[in-house]
Amino acid sequence: MSAALTTGFFTGLSLIVAIGAQNAFVLRQGLLRRHRLPVALICSLADAALIGAGVYGFGLAASGIPALLDIARWSGAAFLAAYGALAAHRAWKGESLADDEARPMALLPAVTICLALTFLNPHVYLDTVILLGALANQHGDQGRWQFGAGAVLASLTWFFLLAYGARALRPLFARPLAWRVLDGSIAIVMWTIALGLTQTP
Repeated sequence: MSAALTTGFFTGLSLIVAIGAQNAFVLRQGLLRRHRLPVALICSLADAALIGAGVYGFGLAASGIPALLDIARWSGAAFLAAYGALAAHRAWKGESLADDEARPMALLPAVTICLALTFLNPHVYLDTVILLGALANQHGDQGRWQFGAGAVLASLTWFFLLAYGARALRPLFARPLAWRVLDGSIAIVMWTIALGLTQTP
């Protein structure tokens, strides 16, 4: 394993593992054992495309067009605020794991939410396209693609681990209080990110 690939893997992992809207949704789907494969695959492929764009050099071009990030920023803030409200409503009602399993979400809404959480959050572009792209391009023509491959591998590993590893936590979340805490935490995360987006210069 080359140094560039290893560096890309751990750099990508350090950015992806941070608690955020996308991870919270994947965790929730993993706990419910619902649409885990498409959700993990969409998140991984989206990251791969964005990382590839950054390695190719689109990050430098995008950083010079602030209007693009502004559109993503305000759209993302609105969506995250609304999704946070839904999570807060679930926490207030005190639903349990069994309640959510009794009302399964169809594949299309799950995919739509997953795509929105991925592409309407400008932090995704800042982290994957601009930051990882800039770091990758410090490794030369060949090394940058190895760095990018490492970051893509980190994304693939993390999202599938999160989606399928969440089943180990199911006994804990069988209790309504734990599920209420999770939904409340998701609401706080969503609102915090949304507020941060509105205050970004």
